Amino acid sequence: MQTGLDLFNKNWPKKLKGARAGLLVHPASVNRKLEHASDCLLKSGKLKLKALFGPQHGIRGETQDNMIEWEGFRDKKTALPVYSLYGQTRKPDLSMLRDIDVMVIDMQDVGSRYYTFIWTMELCMQACHEMEKSVVILDRPNPLGGVHTEGPVIDINYASFVGQRPIPVRHGMTIGEIGSYLKNKFYPSLDFHVVPMKGWERKMWFDETGLPWVLPSPNMPTLDTAVVYPGMCLLEAANLSEGRGTTRPFEIFGAPFIDPEILVTRLETFKLTGVVFRPMYFQPTFQKHAGKLCGGAQIHVVNREKFKPFKTGVAIIKAVHDLYSEHFEWKQPPYEYVTDKLPIDILAGTDRLRNDIERGKSLNEMEDWWKAQCLEFKKKVYKKYLIYK
Repeated sequence: MQTGLDLFNKNWPKKLKGARAGLLVHPASVNRKLEHASDCLLKSGKLKLKALFGPQHGIRGETQDNMIEWEGFRDKKTALPVYSLYGQTRKPDLSMLRDIDVMVIDMQDVGSRYYTFIWTMELCMQACHEMEKSVVILDRPNPLGGVHTEGPVIDINYASFVGQRPIPVRHGMTIGEIGSYLKNKFYPSLDFHVVPMKGWERKMWFDETGLPWVLPSPNMPTLDTAVVYPGMCLLEAANLSEGRGTTRPFEIFGAPFIDPEILVTRLETFKLTGVVFRPMYFQPTFQKHAGKLCGGAQIHVVNREKFKPFKTGVAIIKAVHDLYSEHFEWKQPPYEYVTDKLPIDILAGTDRLRNDIERGKSLNEMEDWWKAQCLEFKKKVYKKYLIYK
């Protein structure tokens, strides 16, 4: 299997030969030999690389924790200017784009709407559309495959940097396919190109591609993390540790007030498919409850085809909310640049999820409405913009 980066020399758009290029990258922007995209493009005779752009966590994963801004610098290795799109601005401005003709985007996504890289991509598309620059996306696999979707589709009143456009939480698309949807729907006159992958099939999980896994961000160490992330990221919106500061972020979860056995017994009543919870204690080294002993569990996915990450994340929050109502709290804003709405509503893309949990709605009742939304999305959007059938 070959990514867009592996194939870009062969499939670079003819009209852009020799163009001055900016490159939006992060640590996982590597080819099969683990060479970084910046090195590959510098060596190529197809374009003139003029600048690097970095999303959240930087071009080489410099910022460890969540929501830490960083500022631009000159890259020691390439001597190119590096512009931060997670600092003073999240959208490239004229001074950043003045000397380039095309923005090349090569980022490994993890298949979840909240992962901010696809929204940095959109803001680059928006800026290039306004300034009449071209965009080329070097496509990469969705690590969770391209078959399943899950979770609510954003109500546009809750749009934010963890979801700017109406797509479900687990979106089932590649970065190139999302780009095609955004271009056609919102930026029709943008000069837009995708260098597609070769040999990728929708049913493939990342470990079936033969590609090396590189951390796309510091708390996404393995494919296992990406598999649970569409549900476990919701814990960022409560006073529960989502395992940041442990060696298995998003797989380990809990809080100082939780009894692991009681919680796991409650979770088992939901009869969730493809997953087993192992009761445990842990001490996060940073972030929420740092240095405190937390009770909780580790998620063990035993059948990833049947596993529903979003439903599982909701089940965990519901169980803790119901068992420990005197301790459980929703986190207060700000969250990802939003100051007037609760983080849980921003992540879910609606206040309906929080209201359902607070009113004691059953898990299956909740799942019914987001299932219907996913179905609608698949009919209207998903089928139209798929590059890989």
